[in-house]
Amino acid sequence: MNNMSQIMKQAKAMQEKMTEVQKKIEEMEVEGSSGGGAVKVIMNGRHELKKIDIDKSIINAEESEVLEDLIVAALNDVNKKISENTNEKLGSISGGMGLPPGMKLPF
Repeated sequence: MNNMSQIMKQAKAMQEKMTEVQKKIEEMEVEGSSGGGAVKVIMNGRHELKKIDIDKSIINAEESEVLEDLIVAALNDVNKKISENTNEKLGSISGGMGLPPGMKLPF
């Protein structure tokens, strides 16, 4: 029974740590950019767009497609960074668990 009790304590501690890390992830703000920084977007860990900053020098009504492409690229960049950040933070929790390769948290 002692082993089971120890496993349950570890599981509870893991769950508490997971909740704490998920909250930190949701609160973090990440910046993505494109066009050499001409378009910047800031998004939180819940993937909510917080801000878009567009360098005025690239705003041209006749070239709106370029601006649209840069916004899409910046959003893709920030989403990639959020995913990498999330995987890194969650990986630090699961590192001590001895999970099989390829198995990720949360399940």
